Amino acid sequence: MDVRTPNRLPFHRLPVFPVLLIQLIVVLLAATLLWQFRSPVAGYSGLCGGLIAWLPNLYFAHKAFRFSGARAAQAIVRSFYAGEAGKLILTAVLFALTFAGVKPLEALAVFGVFLLTQLVNWFSPLLVRTRLSRP
Repeated sequence: MDVRTPNRLPFHRLPVFPVLLIQLIVVLLAATLLWQFRSPVAGYSGLCGGLIAWLPNLYFAHKAFRFSGARAAQAIVRSFYAGEAGKLILTAVLFALTFAGVKPLEALAVFGVFLLTQLVNWFSPLLVRTRLSRP
C-alpha cells in the first residue's frame, strides 16, 4: 500500500475514540453543573474552556491516526509532529478568541474545565481498558 493512500479506520474505531468521548461527556457535564449551581456565565465559560481542550485533541486524533502499518512509519511520525504542533497552535488561538470575544466571562470556570478535560487525558489508561491482541 502506498503511503499517500492511508489505510484508515473509521473514526469511531480509533483507539483514541473512547478517550475523546469521555472528554466530551466530562465537558458537557461540568458545563451543565456550573450552569445549574453557579450561574449561566460560569456554565458557558466552562463550556468554552472544555471545548478549548477538546477540539485540539480531536484535531490531533484526526491528524495523528491517519496512517497505519509498518511501511508508513515515517508518515506516522510526521503526522504526529504535525498534529501536536497544530494542537498547540489551535489551543492558543482558541484561548485568544475566547478571552477577546466572549464577554462576560469567568476565567476560573474556563481554566477549571480546561484542566478537568486535560485530566481525562492523563487518567485515560485507568478509564479505558483496551485489549492488546497478541500475534
